[in-house]
Amino acid sequence: MTVYADNAATTKVSDTAIAAMLPILKDNYGNPSSIHHVGQEALKILDGARAKIASLLGAEPKEIYFTSGGTEADNWAITSAATNGAKEGKKHLISTTIEHHAVLHALKRLEKNGFEVTLLEVDSNGLVTPEQVKAAIRPDTALVTIMFANNEIGTVEPIAEIGAVCREAGVPFHTDAVQAVGHIPVNVKEQNIDMLSLAAHKFHGAKGVGVLYYSKKLKLNIFQEGGAQERGKRGGTENVAGIVGLAAALEESVANISENAAKVTVLRDKLIAGLTKIERSRLNGDPIKRLPGNVNVCFEGIEGESLLLMLDMQGICASSGSACTSGSLDPSHVLLAIGLPHEIAHGSLRLSLSEYTTEAEIDYILEHVAPIVERLRSMSPVWAKIVNK
Repeated sequence: MTVYADNAATTKVSDTAIAAMLPILKDNYGNPSSIHHVGQEALKILDGARAKIASLLGAEPKEIYFTSGGTEADNWAITSAATNGAKEGKKHLISTTIEHHAVLHALKRLEKNGFEVTLLEVDSNGLVTPEQVKAAIRPDTALVTIMFANNEIGTVEPIAEIGAVCREAGVPFHTDAVQAVGHIPVNVKEQNIDMLSLAAHKFHGAKGVGVLYYSKKLKLNIFQEGGAQERGKRGGTENVAGIVGLAAALEESVANISENAAKVTVLRDKLIAGLTKIERSRLNGDPIKRLPGNVNVCFEGIEGESLLLMLDMQGICASSGSACTSGSLDPSHVLLAIGLPHEIAHGSLRLSLSEYTTEAEIDYILEHVAPIVERLRSMSPVWAKIVNK
């Protein structure tokens, strides 16, 4: 039996998205920048997808820019806002300690170029408060960037409230919503969001395509030279098929968001209940303000990498943290940020579910995790020290 429980890393492409993409790949393959009728038909399709995506996010079509994914969208938003702020003498940036590396590394690069970065601490569940953001904002703050939902521990931040604080202070607000869009309600106008990043492959679209929402009230700088695409801001022929697939997958996800969330939450809670019965285990992330499909648990006395390998031998696909850093032996920066010591953070397991996950698969995971944990602990000198204290 194969159980795919790594949907936070990527999701399977839905039949709906594939059906939307195939005609573009086979028949409507024109370049949208070409003036002949084949190219103009592709442009019409591209514009239609842009309008659909904008509507689903509560935005306007001219505020939607297509990218290669969430990482590019994050970098574009952050560097553009920072550069514009610097022109006004504002070189202070605010974020949190648990952001995705696409955000943290972009901020670190800006820090090397003379910007000052404030990383807000989170509580033991991974939450940051609007009050913290308000207290951190200064006259020279150019940007606040805080993720919508954490990719590792699933905690959902109070985005609308944080956005309101930023709006009152006149500071642009960006959110990395890669894990949130398609899974929980997102509306940029209602939630006071000025910039937002998303990636198609997190909600059953194809890899290699994403969106940056950038409010028309703000100036967006050129990110990539080479052509007049994306209103002159990002050169390069658009991935029309991928964009159409993104629009179709997003439309389907949003239409079924309540039904899917209810189903997945039941499975998530069953999995959490079963895993936390294991001796010296703990749930990471907020138990209530949490993505429907996220389960992140630590088991004392074991290494997460060994657990993953043994689960894979049983056909269970999981991870120990972010897909972008899963090859690293270092403990998750997110788990360290919520206060876990290194030795416990090393024993993390992230299982991320989708609407395709079945109860039988949850039962299969629960059947195998406990015996594997027990076996690993039997070989662990660390566990021996714990139980012999």
